[in-house]
Amino acid sequence: MGNLIGIIMRLKNAISLLVGCLLSTAVSATDLMDVYMEAQANDPQYASARAANAAAQEKKTQGLSKLLPNINANGGYARNYPGDTQYSENQYGITLTQPLFNIAAYQNWERSKLETELGDAQFAEAKQDLMIRVADAYFAVLTAQEVLAFSEIQKEAVSQQLALARRNFEVGNATITDTHEAVARYNLAEADEIAAVNELEVRKTALEEIIGHPPGILDPLREHVLLKMPEPAIITDWVDMAGNSNYRVVESQLAYEIAKRQTAIAKAGHAPTVDLVASYNHTNHDQYTMDSRRGLESFNSSKMVGIQWNIPLFSGFETSSKVKESVSLEEKSRNDLEAAKRSATQQARQYFLSVSSGLSQVRALESAETASLTALESNKLGYEVGVRINIDVLNAEQQLYDTRKNLTRARNETILYGLRLKRAAGTLVEDDLQEVNLLLQK
Repeated sequence: MGNLIGIIMRLKNAISLLVGCLLSTAVSATDLMDVYMEAQANDPQYASARAANAAAQEKKTQGLSKLLPNINANGGYARNYPGDTQYSENQYGITLTQPLFNIAAYQNWERSKLETELGDAQFAEAKQDLMIRVADAYFAVLTAQEVLAFSEIQKEAVSQQLALARRNFEVGNATITDTHEAVARYNLAEADEIAAVNELEVRKTALEEIIGHPPGILDPLREHVLLKMPEPAIITDWVDMAGNSNYRVVESQLAYEIAKRQTAIAKAGHAPTVDLVASYNHTNHDQYTMDSRRGLESFNSSKMVGIQWNIPLFSGFETSSKVKESVSLEEKSRNDLEAAKRSATQQARQYFLSVSSGLSQVRALESAETASLTALESNKLGYEVGVRINIDVLNAEQQLYDTRKNLTRARNETILYGLRLKRAAGTLVEDDLQEVNLLLQK
């Protein structure tokens, strides 16, 4: 019996230790870089872009293959039966073809190298897109968490004010109007809290879609964090970088170069081709009659090395039509490139101005928060001494709540605008995400 009790106690201790470990793991906080690393491993969009880039790397090899030797082997075996005379034939050969002059093949090789570069650019853009999506989702959760916390504080403050209004009414120091106003404001605060809870769940689900599992506890932004303008602090510098380095612009530039190569390939349909051809063929032939059982065996071998040329004369207007098609697609690519440049530079201007105005809003809202807090304390004191009414206190509490919500959103959006600005300029890298990660409270 004693042994059984000892085993049960040890089992309980082991279970307690295991539960403690699980709980400590569950409540461990996660920062922005942790989420980003999980997204790299689990996000299906990023995995798709990685696979597409791996496929694009094969384009160069495929293009080069048209300029390298082409070797083919062939053979066959035949036998007739039955009959008075039977024979069998075994034949095999090998042929090598080496292009010597082929404009289309050369242009195709040049195009394949551009297609590989395009794959690299698209994957780099997908990586930047992942950083932005992770940062957006992460800070959306932080914003929703803070809004929920503010709504809970607001609800508790209104609840206390409602209780005070009821006590004052009971002792005759206030009218029933104060109580009704406090009840109405409490119901609104309760509705805000419900909406905040729902918003937080929606934001967590959006982050879960990227990392593949429900997010744990996220590190919040430090209090009174100091935000700065990105360097360089000159809008024209960012606009110039966006016009040259934005990955949409880079991709459009490569697509334009590919279109020009495709036009050259189409025009090469009118050009002659010259190939070096070498072959070896061998044939064994066996023949015998059934009556005499006598057979005849022979074989033949041939070797050949030569030059083979081909001049296209007429293809039913197909080549000319392909040239016209390629020229039109080249013009389309040129206009797509111009559109990409204009879009990138406009984004750079927009995000730079958003960062600048966001910093101004943060400073203004920080001052407004201090003023709102002072106003709330003054109204509470005034209500206690009878120079303020209950609605004044409730309005001051609502103003403080709204100010804190706006400050949280302005601060988080300014950080995200800074990342988007760097993405528009094509300079966003993991170090930029790490700089934002340093702003979090560990």
